[in-house]
Amino acid sequence: MNKSIMITGANSGIGKETAKQLAMLNGTEKVYLACRNEDKARQAKSDLEQKTGKSTFEIIMMDVADPESVRLAVKSLKNPIDALIMNAGGGGKNPMNLTKDGVTEIFAANVLGHAVLLEELIKNNKLKRIALFVGSEASRGIPKMKMKLHPLQSSSVEEFETIMNGSFFDDKKADGMIIYGQVKYIGEMWLAAMARKHPGIKMISMSPGSTQDTRTADTFSPVFRFFYNNLLMPFIFPLMGLSHSLETGTKRLVDGITNPLYKSGVFYGSEENVLVGPVVDQSTIFPDLKNEAYQDNACEAVRRHFNDGVME
Repeated sequence: MNKSIMITGANSGIGKETAKQLAMLNGTEKVYLACRNEDKARQAKSDLEQKTGKSTFEIIMMDVADPESVRLAVKSLKNPIDALIMNAGGGGKNPMNLTKDGVTEIFAANVLGHAVLLEELIKNNKLKRIALFVGSEASRGIPKMKMKLHPLQSSSVEEFETIMNGSFFDDKKADGMIIYGQVKYIGEMWLAAMARKHPGIKMISMSPGSTQDTRTADTFSPVFRFFYNNLLMPFIFPLMGLSHSLETGTKRLVDGITNPLYKSGVFYGSEENVLVGPVVDQSTIFPDLKNEAYQDNACEAVRRHFNDGVME
């Protein structure tokens, strides 16, 4: 049973709905809302308390894109948690800008900060049971949406680093979703490697599927954003098996940390050609996901950008 859970990116969308659903489970005593904006975090906490009638929510200030902010947040955590849901991320306003850690903003927010968070929690004995990384079917391509990733040549540490610093995309046509997919791929591979290094803690990646009422379209042009949010997602995509409700997508994450049938080290997501419905091991669709050498290379590439204080 998970008595205490931390959720990153918990002030809106999937993160906030996950906090709500977890708070309503029997046995949940504490839900930590890890957020970077204090005003939005306080508003989310107030909304959640009102909707659930629970006083189990606590704010942890954390900018996942900033490893130092992550370390300070872990240091401030007084008691160990049972479960961690690594949900923060998205595309951001300037996804390809480089951070001081030498990676793109989209990579820092989706993967690097979470990698620092997980390892800091483990190092300080502050994570007991399970860690879940929010993955995406975009990492293995979505043929029905004409989305095909650029193939990797070697899946070496150095090639993974080119995705992390953005140079991989310099000579390629790559829209935001393709970049997002390849960033998420590294995150899923990193966590699979971590699962083998730390068998005492269950670690899985889980995609919520294509979920309505999130901020996926924030980086789209205003016209397409309106079209996407008000026509495609609520009406057209559901008919094609390409979107479902926020509540349904969130249930995947809740199930991910409560259902003992999920295996550590595996990335679960939708069946091929849909983004809704039952989840399956994504390596049955994209075999590279189970290549342990590639997993280790991804993990090493990520850890090269840890600047201090993290275990070897």
